[in-house]
Amino acid sequence: MLRYTLMRLGVFAGCLVAVWGLVYFGVVPRGLGQSNGMWIILLALVISAPLSFVLLRKERDRASETVVRRVDRMKANLEANRSQEDEAVDSARTHGQTS
Repeated sequence: MLRYTLMRLGVFAGCLVAVWGLVYFGVVPRGLGQSNGMWIILLALVISAPLSFVLLRKERDRASETVVRRVDRMKANLEANRSQEDEAVDSARTHGQTS
């Protein structure tokens, strides 16, 4: 998951540099007044999102598989704990009725 996040940040950083260059050289218009920095960041976000979606597909799938495995393991642990508690309660009830 960390690898995917870092790769996603890398794509954003690349887009940020590219957009800044395009604005600097006048290919893309500057923002209004003092909004130039916000304009560059917003444009870089808009460009990097679909690029990340396409370019990082395999890494995103790997990350999601890792998350699914962790969730499944946690569910299994919770179920095992629940079973142990149920067995302990049943055992206590059984021993309480025979005494």
